[in-house]
Amino acid sequence: MAKQHSGRVTRSDVAKAAGTSVAVVSYVINNGPRPVAEATRQRVLAAIQQTGYRPNGVARALASGTTKTYGLVVPNIGNPFVASMAHVLLQESLKNGHVMLLGDSGDDRQRELELIHSLLNRQVDGLFYNSVDRHPYIDVLKASGTPFIMLDRVAPEQQVSMLRVDERAAARQVTAHLLSHGYQTVGMISGPVQMLNAQDRINGWRDAMAEYGLPVREEWIFPASYTRDGGYEATQRMLQQDSVPRALFTSNEAQAIGCIRALSEHHLAVPEDIALVCFNGTDQSAYHVPALTTVRQPIREMAQAAIEMLKAWNGEVMLREFAHQLEIGESCGCKLNRPDAAEL
Repeated sequence: MAKQHSGRVTRSDVAKAAGTSVAVVSYVINNGPRPVAEATRQRVLAAIQQTGYRPNGVARALASGTTKTYGLVVPNIGNPFVASMAHVLLQESLKNGHVMLLGDSGDDRQRELELIHSLLNRQVDGLFYNSVDRHPYIDVLKASGTPFIMLDRVAPEQQVSMLRVDERAAARQVTAHLLSHGYQTVGMISGPVQMLNAQDRINGWRDAMAEYGLPVREEWIFPASYTRDGGYEATQRMLQQDSVPRALFTSNEAQAIGCIRALSEHHLAVPEDIALVCFNGTDQSAYHVPALTTVRQPIREMAQAAIEMLKAWNGEVMLREFAHQLEIGESCGCKLNRPDAAEL
């Protein structure tokens, strides 16, 4: 049937078209609380189709005390790990009857604040938050009263609920695996040094170097953004030096990809010329050439826990810690099957 209204259609319009009251229309739309005779129900449904009426889902949600939406603020959806986490959080939210609204700050701190305000204004039931840097807008979120879970480590004095992996221990483990091949000169492409997680990964790398009795050359620490461009540019800077390390620890998968690209432009192969391992691998790590040796976070388990933490929110600080997993690929030299794979 053709629509009878060109403006916004109301329940009054539907009631008029069906020859019944607005209350009866509401009972049909909400499936209660009072029963409606089947013949009347069919007239109301036909009137809804005829008028083109669409219920105001936001108003209904606010009246019920929930919008059935969660918000997610991330620094850069182009980061493979961030994208993987966002994808799983979306799936888990849908399983729990919620729609996920994604806010990508593009590594811009001011945009991050704008996104937080925008999501809070939409009355989201809860917020998942991974900040651009080490100064997240905790005060804004606390003042709003909206439940929120930090997806990355923040300073303990912030007293907020968060998911946490011991990134320092994970960085130490994957670097120690690299060193177990016998490499004597090992550098690092770090994240931005002002970020807490970058500091954790640098300290883990230092721990492994100390464990193996190897000196740390500060000029072989190359800070970069957690992007392919960051890894590419950091590697180019490294290759301009008079000497380069035999092996590298890169702080995430994207940096590793950019690093391999830069090395290939200089006719250097991984791991034959420069071996590397990385942090925060994703499902893609095994499909690179060479396959990346990495430590991975259990994102499915973490996403499920984040949803449960929001559902159980009572204002108290909640902390969930997760174990990391070392995944062996080819980039460290493990699968070369060559007697000279390790530099002794």
